[in-house]
Amino acid sequence: MRKSEVHASESVACLNNALNHLKDIWEEIGIPEDQRLQRVEAVHMHVKNLLDMMISEEEGLRTRLLASIETCRKDLDVLCKELHLKPFQEEGGYTMLQLEKDMRTCLKAMIQEKTQRMKDLRELRERDKDLCDILCTSLYAIEMNSVPSSEELDGYRGHLGTLSAERDRRHAEFVDIKRLIIFCMEELEQEPDTSFERDVVCEDEDAFCLSTDNIAALQLLLSQLEGRKAENEALCASYRARIQELWERLQIPAEERDCLSEHMTACRKKNREALATEVQRLDELKIQNLQNFVQSIREEIDQYWNICFYSQDQRQAFTPYYSEDFTEELLGLHEAEMEHLKKYHEDHKELFTGVHQWQQNWTLFLELEKKATDPSRFNNRGGNLLKEEKQRADLQRSLPKLEKSLKAQIDQWEQAQGQSFLVNGQKFLEFVQEQWELYHTEKEREKQERQLKKSKQIEEDMLYGTTMRTPTKRRLAGTPTPGKTRKMNTTSIMSTPNTTLRSTFQSPVLRPPLSASRVGLGLRTPGRGRTPLGLEKNKENISHLGGSLRTVAASPQKNYSINSVASTYSEFARDCINLESTIISVNSPVPQSQTERKDH
Repeated sequence: MRKSEVHASESVACLNNALNHLKDIWEEIGIPEDQRLQRVEAVHMHVKNLLDMMISEEEGLRTRLLASIETCRKDLDVLCKELHLKPFQEEGGYTMLQLEKDMRTCLKAMIQEKTQRMKDLRELRERDKDLCDILCTSLYAIEMNSVPSSEELDGYRGHLGTLSAERDRRHAEFVDIKRLIIFCMEELEQEPDTSFERDVVCEDEDAFCLSTDNIAALQLLLSQLEGRKAENEALCASYRARIQELWERLQIPAEERDCLSEHMTACRKKNREALATEVQRLDELKIQNLQNFVQSIREEIDQYWNICFYSQDQRQAFTPYYSEDFTEELLGLHEAEMEHLKKYHEDHKELFTGVHQWQQNWTLFLELEKKATDPSRFNNRGGNLLKEEKQRADLQRSLPKLEKSLKAQIDQWEQAQGQSFLVNGQKFLEFVQEQWELYHTEKEREKQERQLKKSKQIEEDMLYGTTMRTPTKRRLAGTPTPGKTRKMNTTSIMSTPNTTLRSTFQSPVLRPPLSASRVGLGLRTPGRGRTPLGLEKNKENISHLGGSLRTVAASPQKNYSINSVASTYSEFARDCINLESTIISVNSPVPQSQTERKDH
């Protein structure tokens, strides 16, 4: 049983209890039966009226709920169409109250969504109007009387974002162009003439209309001003170049040049006028000094001929260079040739620079090659030898690379010019090949000369004998040299010479005979080829040896065989030992001072 039925039964039971209680009261009071019936009818009437009234109220509630539901249903249908939403779907199993509540809640949310969308649309339209006023564009195409969808609002916002970015870009461009326009007008000393120029220069930046036409007009105005400024600067630059050229050729003193120093940098109207006046003055002086002027131009032409590698035929082709009739026409021809040479050099500056670099590197390479054959280079103590060898090795690697690069540039130049690239009347690559051939020929000639000299030396050594040469070595500190050691007895004296002589004269081919004219050269001791100390200081004590030496030198034998030389080895060694013993015995009484040892 439902709770409503329980409440109904309880109400009936309550009503019965109330009637029974009234009946007991009435009996106790003693109310007659007919009055009791009247009272019961009155109670019945009251209860019936109350229930009828309650029923009427509840039926009115049901009617209102049904009406509300119907109204909400209609409103929801309309809002769903306006908001571009799906129709409202009623869920089954709901009571009137639940359905009416859900419908009212949904209707309220839709009304709020509609209100917000319309509000956003109005705000977007206001922003659109402001941007369109600044950019001079049309408003965004959207229906203002209908509720926009979310996608339409998002598209509107994106459009306004694009407009805002375009406004910022145009404003920044306007500010930059305005700054440049003001700068150009100041440089040209020009005031804004038209209303547009005044709007640009004098009015507030935020009040300027950033339309595409205005931006294009700004760019056109700036280009015109920059063109005038560039023309003015070019004119001033030409004046300055002309002035500098005339100053140098006319040898204008420095004090006169300083008077124009303030006009040599700026390019305003007063500067341009001052420069034009100076050019006119110098031209008048030039006409008065035609001969000196032509000579000065000829010197410059000659310099450009050199750096452009003009051949003699190319130089002679310019016949006015050799004319002695100094006229304005001759000067004009020289000036035209000078301009041609300058342009020619500037157009091919990179190529000429490469050729100059190759010539410099080649000259340095030949100098280093020449130094490499100089024996005195081993006497350096600053590391120059190592630096020169490293530099020479670098040049040997870099020269072929530079030649390869120049070959590519020259090929490209010759294809573009339709003629050969000449260096002093000769093709550059042929010139390079010729230089390398001359280099290799010279190296081969030097090599043959060294071989010939060496072979001649060997023939002389085989004919006259070799000279004993002890290599020069740096001795350790405190180590006595053979020439400075004092001989104490005959045994120690004889040991070193004998050993030296035996080790020296081992080859029968290189030993000279006793009768050779250069026998004196074989008497050098191991003391670095110098005369023994005692012998040098006591020449007067060994005068008696002259006879023996003269005897040895007095019998030269130019034609001798290997057998004849070999037969004199023992005799020659024995004579050398006897001569050494005699020299030592002569030197032994003479003491050597510390100073003399240092000298030797």
